[in-house]
Amino acid sequence: MMHSFTQLVEQFEDRLSKFLPFPEQPGTLYDPCRYFMQIGGKRIRPVLCLMANELFGEINEDAWHAAMGIELFHNFTLIHDDIMDKAPLRRGKQTIHDKYGLTAGILCGDVMSIHAYDQLVNVRHNLHMILHLFNRTSIEVCEGQQLDMDFEARNDVSIDEYIHMITLKTSVLLACSLKMGALIGGTTEGNSNKLYTFGKNLGIAFQLQDDYLDAFGETDKLGKQNGGDIKSNKKTYLLLKARETANPEHLKQIDEWLQKDGEDKVPAMLELFKQTGADKACRDAVELYSQRAFDCLEEAAVTSKRKQPLHDLASYLLMRDK
Repeated sequence: MMHSFTQLVEQFEDRLSKFLPFPEQPGTLYDPCRYFMQIGGKRIRPVLCLMANELFGEINEDAWHAAMGIELFHNFTLIHDDIMDKAPLRRGKQTIHDKYGLTAGILCGDVMSIHAYDQLVNVRHNLHMILHLFNRTSIEVCEGQQLDMDFEARNDVSIDEYIHMITLKTSVLLACSLKMGALIGGTTEGNSNKLYTFGKNLGIAFQLQDDYLDAFGETDKLGKQNGGDIKSNKKTYLLLKARETANPEHLKQIDEWLQKDGEDKVPAMLELFKQTGADKACRDAVELYSQRAFDCLEEAAVTSKRKQPLHDLASYLLMRDK
């Protein structure tokens, strides 16, 4: 019987609570690690690894080790991202550097990334391919984060550059999780590549949707005020597309609002996004990458019944009815 995403999250959380690999001492290093891993998260990446593994048979022990390694690595990147962004909160809780200090944040991230590899070395099937894929993905995530930081100082970022950045920063780890699970399941290179491309397009669609919802989402559904990206002048798909398609008057207004703050900024920018067609372009882009993702999943040589849990998860993440 195939497991649902929710069932696998519960199983993963249970394993995490029992097998979290951090020793007791020194507490100044490992207490922050435990704190961060236990403040939650959706566990999407490790569970994608498990779901991809289950496409090709029962979930095996290798997949659990790989999933744990992926989650440890993902949390390491979040800890260091928070330091770079000087963020005080993560998932509504204090970030590590804010709670325990900068040194703890740096060291905790470092040791978490090493523990990720310590999990992966337990994988017995296709270990060489798994490590190569994981290393390449880890490098790409770092490149994506650097590009994101670089873009803050630039006013000429193109849509293509932005898609490339979010692919590296967000999508490739989703793609890697799926491909690792598939490789451990013993499937063909072709099948595992289909799942990789499915994850990559799913990640792009998800990030573009996130851009859109931050601006136009219903506040009560999001659980946060919309317009956060606008207030911080974040270079999202919406802003880049608006600048690309704006006439001279609209461009002048956009640039003026980027220099200003105040409660009128969000509604003014939302209106400019509509006038330039950036809102529709963003929705269209979400649909394009979503369809690419679902097409790749469809092409994977596995029965539709076995693919249903992955299809359901993707539909849920993209808030699609089908």
